[in-house]
Formats: sequence, C-alpha cells, structure tokens
Amino acid sequence: MLYASEHDADLAGLSRSERLVVLEHSEHGDSRHRALRVLTVDGEVVWERWDGEGLGLHAVAFSPVEGDERLLAMHEREGRMLPFVVDPATGDEVHPDVSSLPGDLDADWYADAGALLVRAEDRGRSTLHRVLLDGTITGLPTPTGSVGDATARPDGSVEYSWSSAASPTVIRSTAGEVVLTPPGAPAPPSVPVSDAYVMGPGGEVHALMATPEGQGPWPTVFLVHGGPTMHDSDAFAADRAAYVDLGCAVVQVNYRGSTGYGSAWRDALTGRPGLTELEDVAAVRAWAVESGLTDPDRVVLTGGSWGGYLTLLGLGTQPELWTGGVAAVPVADYLAAYEDEMEQLRAFDRSLFGGSPQEVPEVWERCSPLTYVDAVRAPVLVLAGANDPRCPIRQIDNWLSAAAELGKDVEVYRFDAGHGSLVVDERVRQLRAELTFVARVLGLTWAHT
Repeated sequence: MLYASEHDADLAGLSRSERLVVLEHSEHGDSRHRALRVLTVDGEVVWERWDGEGLGLHAVAFSPVEGDERLLAMHEREGRMLPFVVDPATGDEVHPDVSSLPGDLDADWYADAGALLVRAEDRGRSTLHRVLLDGTITGLPTPTGSVGDATARPDGSVEYSWSSAASPTVIRSTAGEVVLTPPGAPAPPSVPVSDAYVMGPGGEVHALMATPEGQGPWPTVFLVHGGPTMHDSDAFAADRAAYVDLGCAVVQVNYRGSTGYGSAWRDALTGRPGLTELEDVAAVRAWAVESGLTDPDRVVLTGGSWGGYLTLLGLGTQPELWTGGVAAVPVADYLAAYEDEMEQLRAFDRSLFGGSPQEVPEVWERCSPLTYVDAVRAPVLVLAGANDPRCPIRQIDNWLSAAAELGKDVEVYRFDAGHGSLVVDERVRQLRAELTFVARVLGLTWAHT
C-alpha cells in the first residue's frame, strides 16, 4: 500500500525511472483545489505543496527524459492555470513567463524536455505555443477553432486534434498537413459560430451562436454545457449542427462556473450552484430576444449531465422563459443523487455546495430541481441511463414521479447504459428523440428516417 486516505485523491504520474510517483490529494478537504505530493515508490515523501484555500494544483507529468526527475505541474496563484517545473529533490521551481498568452493554459513536455507545449484556451478558441523555460515563446501555426489533445513529436513537430464549429475533427500537424481523418464517409460540415458578450449579474458573459439560413428571429435552442468545469468552444458538435439543420438558432453560454475565463469565474458558483449559472443564461436569453436573434415564444433549454441539471432547474425556477426542455442524464433530485453517487462526486459536491446535505441543508434544497417541479410549465424530455453512476437513476425517477403526480407534460427515454452511451446507433436514436421532441414543442416540420 503506497497511499490511503478518506479524502479524494489520484495517482497523477510515475517518473521515467519508476522511482517517484506524484499524487493529487485533498486532505485539506477541498477536492476541487488539490494539493501535490511526490513520494518514492517505497512511500517516502520527497516534496509536497498546497497553495492554500481556493488555489488548486495539477500534476501534468514527470520529464520524459531518462535520468531527469523534474515534474511539470500547473498552479493558479495568479488567477488562472499556469505551468511550472519543479525538481522534487531540491524543491527548486522554474516559472516561465507566459503572461503574454491569453486565457487559461495547459502544458505538456516536448520529447527532449527542453521546452513546453502550451495550449491557450481563450474565448472558446485554442492556440498552441512552444515555450522555453526562460520564457521564450514561439507561436505555432494553429487554424482558428479548437484544439483537443496535442502531442509534440520527437522531430519537434506537433500533432493535434482540431475542429471548428463548421469543420469536423481531424488530426493536424504543425508541419501543415492533415495527418489523420476518421474512417468512412466524412461528417457533413456545419455553420460557423459568432460571439456575443452580454453583461450579466456577475460580469461579462461570453456566448457562442450558430444560426440557420435566413433572417431571425429564429426558434432557438439554448444548449448548455455540462461539467460545470467545462466550456463551449468553436469546435464541431453534432448536436449543435443537427439543431441548426432543424431550423433553430443555437446559443451556448459560458456561464459562471465555466473554464477558460480564469479561476474566479470558474469558482463563482460555489455555495450557489445551478442558480448562479442560470442567471447568466437568462441574461443572454434577454439579449438574444432584444437583438432579434430569438423568437421569445419558441425557446428550448437543453443539456446533458450538469447541463441536464441546469435544464430541469431552469424549467422550475424560470418557467416563463422556456417553451420546452430536454434534460439528458441530469441531476434531478440532488439529495438522492448525493446518497447514491460515487464518493469522488460527493467530495466534489461538498466543495461546491459549501458542505454536506447535513451541514448546509438549505443550500441543497434551494439548488435541487425537485424543489421546483411544481412550477414547471413547459413540456420536458428526460433521457436517463439505467446504470448511470454519476447521475443515478433513482434520483431521476424521484423527479419523474413527482412530475407525473402533478400532471406535467413529460416524456422519458430510457436506455440500458450509464452516463450516456458509446454505441453509435444508440446515440443516433437519442438525438433523433431529442430532435423529434424539439420539433414538436417549437412547431417545426422535420422529415427523418
């Protein structure tokens, strides 16, 4: 046994020498802002660090070079994730000056450990950079859009997954060519996204919009992301493309809680999850109606996982705003969800809510969709996995039973899988169910097979 704790922790890396391991742990009680500890494989502590309350650390990897046991990690002492390199044996740290790079950053080693490959995520778009430890930065050719994973090759080139809202995913190289495409017929392209910046109650909110041909106002789908520590970006998304093909404008809101906008924005929902994000969604909806983008009488709220949670909570707390809702694998009854979910998620939720249901019961009740089920006016489609460990089925059934007793207009799509499905045909069936439902509630004609 190398390590054991009642608190959430992960083994984050093994040195190339196989002598050292690095742990991300939350012994201080906050699993969202972790500390780091480097141990020998015999259990001796070599180096450790915790930056304090509300400040997280993330271990990336030990050096890929034999005999080099330096660790690349990320800190957020300056309000966003930034890279640093530490020698665990001495505690010496190197912090390359990347202040000129925008947004939130992540990093990885080049193969010779002489430089870092840094990806900057800013306003929903990605750029790649080669960064020397002395702070010398070289921008790498990156088309406008979003980069997924990126890897520095031994020859110094970088290969990376890339897409934009209009162009499906391929693997590109900084040498200039596309090096890999998915097998089979290519996915059809979609439309580009544009940006909106709307002043919300917590500051400026960034949203992305995709529209069909013609002139607005359009029936509109507000497609809210999960996480909540994720963000929507200028990347290809099949559901967004399908809704545009249906004839809808699609709006995606990077609400407070989203990544890519600094630590304070990401953590702003602490103690008030769900309600905080929905204030930002409502602000963008008001802007969309005022600007002529959105038909106020035909607006659907939809999302999966945390987005499904926001959907059910929004339908109950903002019933006048939504014509319909689609909640995929949602949190629906947060108290029951906490009882049934895995301990890793319980730790996350305690950090997010400011305590357990026993410690702050009023927060859990105030932020649970079940509390507001009686206020729901709009038709709802709920998609639920029978074996979902993240958003367990019992708490969804609790919400569905309450809605049925109140005579709410609710459709249910159940599938025999977990938190979504990896079976392509099943994913197609689910999206068909969503499109059919949205077409019904928005009065759209949709011919499909």
